Amino acid sequence: MANGDDSEQVRELQARLKQLKLMSVAPTGFYGSKTTTAVSSFQSRNQLAATGSVDEATWHKLQGLTARPTPDELRPPTVNEPDAPDPRCMQGRVMCISKESRTLAWMIDGKAVSTMDVRFGSENTPTREGVFDVGWKAKDWTSTLYHTPMPYAMFFSGGQAVHYSADFAARGYAGASHGCVNVRDKGKVAALFEQVRVGDKVVVYW
Repeated sequence: MANGDDSEQVRELQARLKQLKLMSVAPTGFYGSKTTTAVSSFQSRNQLAATGSVDEATWHKLQGLTARPTPDELRPPTVNEPDAPDPRCMQGRVMCISKESRTLAWMIDGKAVSTMDVRFGSENTPTREGVFDVGWKAKDWTSTLYHTPMPYAMFFSGGQAVHYSADFAARGYAGASHGCVNVRDKGKVAALFEQVRVGDKVVVYW
């Protein structure tokens, strides 16, 4: 396994690294920079070549030092832990959205006011990455393309918006959006909708 992989085995790897307190974020199944760093730390501690990628020796050593992850460890019911904010999120009013930790942090002048779990588009309809502005908002909106409800929609890139998703609340990460940033906590996204203004910054990053 290596940086860029996305699989159930990566999810197991992350859960095992979390058991050893080498990862703080919940398992996502995506092998990104945090997983690479955690694997390197594990390798250094165990006299293995610190490549950040998982070879057979690393995997066997990790399996020997950890327990088989439980379903709750693989897909924790609790809120994802946000990672360190992207530097572009540190000034002004920003929805700071991490694809790696699957979190949205609402930040004002470098301080997180609230955080919430999010999910993104699938491979065929990916959520765009980069720096955007909130172009417009709609409390009760239905997608004109997919005819699905998009409550508390805050549009930042064409038809892509941050909004509440009943499907995400029900199915979690078993589903995906059509490119939007879905929020599963209705109360949190409703409060966010009241605070966010047109023109506020949106940063989407790995």
